Amino acid sequence: MLNESDILALIVTLKLAGLTTLILLLLGTPLAWWLSRTKWRFKFILEGVIALPLVLPPTVLGFYLLILLGPKGPLGDLMASLGIHSLAFTFSGLVIGSVFYSMPFVIQPLQNAFTAIGRRPMEVAATLGASPLDRFFTVALPLARPGFITAAVLGFAHTVGEFGVVLMIGGNIPGETQVLSIAIYDHVESLQYTQAHWLSGGLLLLSFIMLMSVYAINGQFKVGRNDH
Repeated sequence: MLNESDILALIVTLKLAGLTTLILLLLGTPLAWWLSRTKWRFKFILEGVIALPLVLPPTVLGFYLLILLGPKGPLGDLMASLGIHSLAFTFSGLVIGSVFYSMPFVIQPLQNAFTAIGRRPMEVAATLGASPLDRFFTVALPLARPGFITAAVLGFAHTVGEFGVVLMIGGNIPGETQVLSIAIYDHVESLQYTQAHWLSGGLLLLSFIMLMSVYAINGQFKVGRNDH
């Protein structure tokens, strides 16, 4: 069964995943919309930056974030001059690292969903007198609902499974920066395989349920849309 340390790690993990997903949806939605509509010839550079965590080892990203946010880093030094404590090895630092690491898992599904809408529905709404903001909220967002569901679930699930980034930027502080993936590693390192099984099995089941939910909801949405 779960001990007190495991329960605290579970709470930190769910809090981190929920907050990271919310931030990415709020910041990623306008960015994904712009990427799906812009004709800027160099947008591939920004798309490459967004997709970088897909191929970059987590420890590399975590290391450079640690350098950036640490007391001797550019941002850390600036914060210290303003009397603000360094974000390295804090929950806030974990959130920043998770936002960067899970970015493509939220922004790419949103961008794909907005691109799939095409220009025709927006042009029809414009001819009916809808403003750009009205068209976005009344036409684009409802049509992109499957993309939002996918982005939210993938962003949440990916953050729950993080290891390298959170270990580098957050360390392993029980109740503050220790997440489930690190707790599992600690149990395995201590040869506590029963505890590791409980946590690993729970994460496996949670991941499977979330993925099945995405396929089920998106499948129903597509069937319902095709029926009209």
